[in-house]
Amino acid sequence: MDELIQQIIVGLQAGAVYALIALGYTMVYGVLRLINFAHGEVYMVGAFTALFISRWLQAPAEPAVWKLVVMLLGAMAVCMLLGMSIEYFAYRPLRKQPRIASLITAIGVSLFLQNVAILVFPINPPPAISPDVMPFPPSFSVGAVRVDIGKMTILAMSVLLMFILRWLVMGTKMGRGMRAASHDFDAAALMGVNVNKVVTFTFAVGSALAGAAAMLNATFLGTTLNNVYGLMPGVKAFVAAVLGGIGNIPGAALGGMLMGLAETGVSAIGFSNYRDAVAFVILIVVLLLRPGGLLGSAKAEKV
Repeated sequence: MDELIQQIIVGLQAGAVYALIALGYTMVYGVLRLINFAHGEVYMVGAFTALFISRWLQAPAEPAVWKLVVMLLGAMAVCMLLGMSIEYFAYRPLRKQPRIASLITAIGVSLFLQNVAILVFPINPPPAISPDVMPFPPSFSVGAVRVDIGKMTILAMSVLLMFILRWLVMGTKMGRGMRAASHDFDAAALMGVNVNKVVTFTFAVGSALAGAAAMLNATFLGTTLNNVYGLMPGVKAFVAAVLGGIGNIPGAALGGMLMGLAETGVSAIGFSNYRDAVAFVILIVVLLLRPGGLLGSAKAEKV
């Protein structure tokens, strides 16, 4: 039982990161019917931003909670600006064009950012945020269950950000605009909704969540960074969004959590080498049995 609880905690932590990234995919798709394949690269930029801020603050020398907050907010701000820039320069000019044009552009932006990262970021040897940035002990025990504070922080912060997102979508004027545009983009524009602002806001929020996920993952798990740091998490988060029902915000959160639990379960039974394959197996099964996802519409759509 203790081992089961341990694995569930690990699975939920991994799932929380996927959920934060998946929310960006599903929000953009919900408003524009566009799959933003550059979203994983926004995640990568967020991780490098957290790395640079930690070095600028000399965080390993004097660890403090406020430095972690600065790293988190800095990563979210940079990713937010990057997401808004991608929307304005790459996607907005193609908004009236066939969807395939935007889809190809998204892939192009993804590759562009990966290659820019090779030139701009220090990737050889792969850097990592020092574990000394943590101002508290790495873990504590509750009975026989060892609780990793970093992973619990990731889970807690992810849940908090999801609640803030829910308030933004359900309780603000801009959120109402997002829901209107998601229901019918053209009709929302005719009814006076400033769709350009809504789309910019959608990219800003989704990208900020990706930046938060990147900072949390890179800081508390100490993973090494490179120019494809966001590739696999981005793919898995996209699968999580499809699993939950792309375009459905609660579905993206649910899909992310299920993805994390599935990966952890595969690793726990001794097939850790196949944990990445789980995402693709889930994608195939979902597309075959329920293309709309668990909480999405059963109606299939062309993307």
